[in-house]
Amino acid sequence: MASRTPLAFLAGRGLARTSDRLPQQVGRGSPAILQTPMKIHEFQARQLLSDAGVAVPAFAVADTIESAVAHARALFASGAKEIVVKAQVHAGGRGKAGFVKVVSTIEDAQAAATFMLTNKMVSYQTGPEGLVVRKLLIAAAETIEKEYYLAITIDRARRTATVIASAEGGVEIEVVAEKNPAAIIKLPLHPILGLQGFQARELAFQLGFKGKQVGQAADIMMRIAKVFREKDATLVEINPLVITPADAKNPDGRVLALDAKFQFDDNALFRHPEIAALFDPTEENAAELRANEFGLSYVALDGNIGCLVNGAGLAMSTMDIVKLHGGEPANFLDVGGSASEEAVTEAFRIILSDCKVQGILVNIFGGIMQCDKIARAIVTSAKNVGFKVPLVVRLEGTNVAAARQILADAQKEIPAMQAATDLTDAAQKIVAAVQARAAKTDAGCCGAGKAC
Repeated sequence: MASRTPLAFLAGRGLARTSDRLPQQVGRGSPAILQTPMKIHEFQARQLLSDAGVAVPAFAVADTIESAVAHARALFASGAKEIVVKAQVHAGGRGKAGFVKVVSTIEDAQAAATFMLTNKMVSYQTGPEGLVVRKLLIAAAETIEKEYYLAITIDRARRTATVIASAEGGVEIEVVAEKNPAAIIKLPLHPILGLQGFQARELAFQLGFKGKQVGQAADIMMRIAKVFREKDATLVEINPLVITPADAKNPDGRVLALDAKFQFDDNALFRHPEIAALFDPTEENAAELRANEFGLSYVALDGNIGCLVNGAGLAMSTMDIVKLHGGEPANFLDVGGSASEEAVTEAFRIILSDCKVQGILVNIFGGIMQCDKIARAIVTSAKNVGFKVPLVVRLEGTNVAAARQILADAQKEIPAMQAATDLTDAAQKIVAAVQARAAKTDAGCCGAGKAC
């Protein structure tokens, strides 16, 4: 299955910027929530396809070694010669990491399940810390004669849903696009009519399906187009879509969906409680979930300078200028326009829960909210949370002089804090402070999420 990053990234222009790694802001009001497509597991995607009438191999889900063995035994008893055991995590690279196994005996199935449920999966998408595997997909393995790629997603440039298909399936579509772009077929869909039957059949012929394969492939295309529209999906991907070898019952073979991936528009989940119920919080960043509970927009990054800002645009500019002066942002965090004491306190706690953070930059523009009120909230929050890392605060806007005096008066109580006159000064101060701290201490993570 083609892997994708967990967020819909902004298009980069010119120099690579940290803000280019963030999702698009589509929410309204304050705070501005960063919306990302909701993802589900492969076994859930298979069930959605099956419910829609798409042919998929027999499968079951296991969350213990014992249940995995029981499901494997049942599949073998039903006639399967081989079964596949696949870890269910929201990350790519499962096969190369050893978390997809094709087995032909109960003993091998048990060994595969034991390995996957007792080891973290580490791949190019998980980072060295890896992911805990809590569920396994146990499915009948199919003999494959030919693999295809089929997906429906949103083409932002055309502003319409688009079918993407290729006769070169089974590999990441990005690889195909790079090595053989001519092998990819794109079919923009009418915003009202959607995918039409004649378009599906024509696409099936273009992909090289023959005989009864054409009808099967076209039927699958029509069914996933219906699911895409009815469930407010942003992505429905089948990779690979396969043809099985011909047999007496199926002289042209069968067209099956072997691997599937769905993503859904978060803004539409209120219309689909059955889809919202598929959400697996254990697969998401705990800090991001916690931030969402408090109305904060938070995205963890890889740097060591935490950023607390009000406004998505200002937050991205802040991260860019930190990087410009030699620092690496540890997060995107937008507390919104109000920047209340409760929100600021929780924001500090979330930032400091990341053991990589060695300093925090606060950049607040007091427009509707007065700077002196924001300064009091920052001081109170800093006292409540406690700081062992440098804290640089830059305020601008209404009552900024009074706000700076409040920060100056609190300097003795919060020795780690220093005020900045403007954003450049703030970025230079926090970068210098973090670098100085790193030179004196063994800053970093020492395992189990603890700071060194």
